[in-house]
Amino acid sequence: MTSLLRLLRSGDPPSKPRPLQRDTVDVPLADGGCLPVLRVRDPRATRMRLTVDERGARLTLPARASLASGDRFLRAHRAWIVEQVGLHAIDGIAPLERDRTRVLPLRGEDLPVRWQAGPFSRAMREGDGIAFTHAARIGDAGLRRTLRDFYEGEARADVGRWLPRWLPGLPRPPARIRFKVMSSQWGSLAPDDALSLDLSLVLARPSAFHYVLVHELCHLVHADHSPAFWREVEARCPDWRGERDYFHDHGRRIKARLRGLLSG
Repeated sequence: MTSLLRLLRSGDPPSKPRPLQRDTVDVPLADGGCLPVLRVRDPRATRMRLTVDERGARLTLPARASLASGDRFLRAHRAWIVEQVGLHAIDGIAPLERDRTRVLPLRGEDLPVRWQAGPFSRAMREGDGIAFTHAARIGDAGLRRTLRDFYEGEARADVGRWLPRWLPGLPRPPARIRFKVMSSQWGSLAPDDALSLDLSLVLARPSAFHYVLVHELCHLVHADHSPAFWREVEARCPDWRGERDYFHDHGRRIKARLRGLLSG
């Protein structure tokens, strides 16, 4: 039991942060308007890369790439950027606001929020809703940290209920479990057996969250997506196809809601 608790409480190991340079560049449009693109110079990047998600467009530049070459790259892909931004636009995504946010998503439901002042900030389940206590001088960033801590605590509680059932059938347990805000993936298993799960999974219905956990645990048995791997998944989660379809239909909005709530 002690090792299980240590596994559930473990997070990212200490690491030296890598410096990133960020700014925003405007791409002119045919109608006279401009489309903002986040430009990131990443020393780890080996090539220019353009991505679009619910947060907008992002251009990643390697350390030695010139700004002029980045501008040419954006102009060459302008039509694609506009199309993708339109496809990824999701309405009704709002950040967390003290005393104004009335519901918060959790486990496939929107739960009512009760705001109250207190000596420190904390969010916790209370009856059929969420009680959000806030200190008088806490700022927006502090509120977002409180919400993130609440979601991670709830996610770890779910994994703590499910994991003991599956550990006996695995060749080894995951080295540690960490929760991250992931752009496209829902989970991953690193070569050192560290298991990463998307924090927004706790906003999804529990059966879908459970499927992702099972999926990643099965990579401890088979590292690939071979037929043998899917047989392991099917044996533990017979309805995995339905959960995969759920993410196909609702995944973008689930991820966008978490990003919206935690955005600054």
